[in-house]
Amino acid sequence: MAGHSHWAGIKHKKGKADKQRSKIFSKLSKEITVAAKLGDREPDMNPRLRSAIQAARSANMPKENIERAIDKSSISTESNFENLRYEGFGPDKVAVIVEALTDNKNRTASNIRTIFQKAGGSLGTQGSAAHNFNQLGIIKIDKKEISDENIFELAIEAGADECVSNNDFHEIQCPMNDIYNVKKQLEKKISNFISTDIEWRPFNSIKISKEKRDILINFFETLEEDDDVQNIYSNVEFAK
Repeated sequence: MAGHSHWAGIKHKKGKADKQRSKIFSKLSKEITVAAKLGDREPDMNPRLRSAIQAARSANMPKENIERAIDKSSISTESNFENLRYEGFGPDKVAVIVEALTDNKNRTASNIRTIFQKAGGSLGTQGSAAHNFNQLGIIKIDKKEISDENIFELAIEAGADECVSNNDFHEIQCPMNDIYNVKKQLEKKISNFISTDIEWRPFNSIKISKEKRDILINFFETLEEDDDVQNIYSNVEFAK
């Protein structure tokens, strides 16, 4: 997953729980398979795989699903997944970055372009929207794991730039190239992580009125329903 770049921060959680869970599991499984395929199948030796497994556990994915996704990495040699980034502008000219993991970039590009166009937006070239964002390493930890005071000290010792705590989780920010080094230090004291991601955070947000909120939410949900889409970021801030 409102003045927050990541779509997960503004996602609706009503009436679609089972469907969303299935979709989330599918995307997490794909990330686990790709991480295991590109690196070591042993999580301790593969930071990307370790982070993918931790995210899957945070989403309550069953252990057998995780093991199946790892096993699939040695079976599915015929399909090569690529990490791709699409940039554009959605309704009301909000800047949007879509990260995808696909084995058919023509299909994915066509699907994403159609979603943008139907919403009255447009898909642009690489760099067209990215200049509105900063890439940061973002590590999220459940508040139950550690106190506000202790996580702040631990984060600074680990080399992080920022540590912010809200009602549900601690968010640690660091340069994207340092994310796994910072994470390695945190793992000395913490074993459970919600997520470890490189996210796009907007320099400035565009405020959207309540009247236009549903149009944008529908646009984001349609993007998210595409099987190849892994993450969505935007500079939208919904009016309260």
